[in-house]
Amino acid sequence: MSHDAYDGQVAHSDDHAHDTHHVNYLAIFFVLCACTALSVIFDVVHLSKPITIVLVMSVAITKALCVMMFFMHLKFEGNWKFVLLAPTTILAIGLPLALFPDIGASYYTPTAPQVTSWAEEIRNDKDRHAEHAAATGHFEAGQVE
Repeated sequence: MSHDAYDGQVAHSDDHAHDTHHVNYLAIFFVLCACTALSVIFDVVHLSKPITIVLVMSVAITKALCVMMFFMHLKFEGNWKFVLLAPTTILAIGLPLALFPDIGASYYTPTAPQVTSWAEEIRNDKDRHAEHAAATGHFEAGQVE
């Protein structure tokens, strides 16, 4: 009887041995180094800008997934992590979409008003000021009659 109880304990401890996860952190380190080298190479090689952006972003996503899966141990967690991730994903997508009309669409203009309309107004104002000074005979310091 005691032999059967001992066998049960050994089998139970063997199950726990299989539950532990051994990660080769050195291999993950080399994968991350290779990804970093790839992103530098993609940036140095003269490809079109959209292709470079897609390649560098895909490498960055790969690196982020490696860090999350192995260093944050999310690979070994249960499916409950998706329950926690759902509200975060909704906020991460919803916040930029909600702020785009106020910030993204109106903040950046293709031409600065200082360069277009304001420069013309300043030029016209200087011309009017010079005409007025010549008509009245009042010159400021530095102006020649």
